[in-house]
Amino acid sequence: MEIIISDKSHIHSSARKFLKLVPGRKIFAFHGAMGAGKTTIIKAICEELGAKDIVTSPTFTIVNEYRTLTGESIYHIDFYRIRKTEEVFDFGLEEYFESGSYCFMEWPELVEEILPENILHVRITIDENDRRILNF
Repeated sequence: MEIIISDKSHIHSSARKFLKLVPGRKIFAFHGAMGAGKTTIIKAICEELGAKDIVTSPTFTIVNEYRTLTGESIYHIDFYRIRKTEEVFDFGLEEYFESGSYCFMEWPELVEEILPENILHVRITIDENDRRILNF
């Protein structure tokens, strides 16, 4: 499937469309070059899910937890600073996957070999018109 985001004014409608196209899915791996918009898109999706916290990049914290208006957790994980796969076991990555909560990951290719099978990979590219294209 594909979603084209023409500009930032369409980000929330695109996030709603994305969520409608992936019912029942909870674990997502976002792939894209630096500056492709991974964090921006994840932020819009979290806001559409009802996140009441400010959604920011977890580059330095590795994992951010956001709470929804109904008290549910959403996990935002960024593997950019991970240098060895073993590091992810130190912060209990499998517990996030097994929680039943939404998990959105950036830079998953750095830990590809330990990701669960039920993950949905989302690839973000930028076309010649500066539109973001999500393929999943």
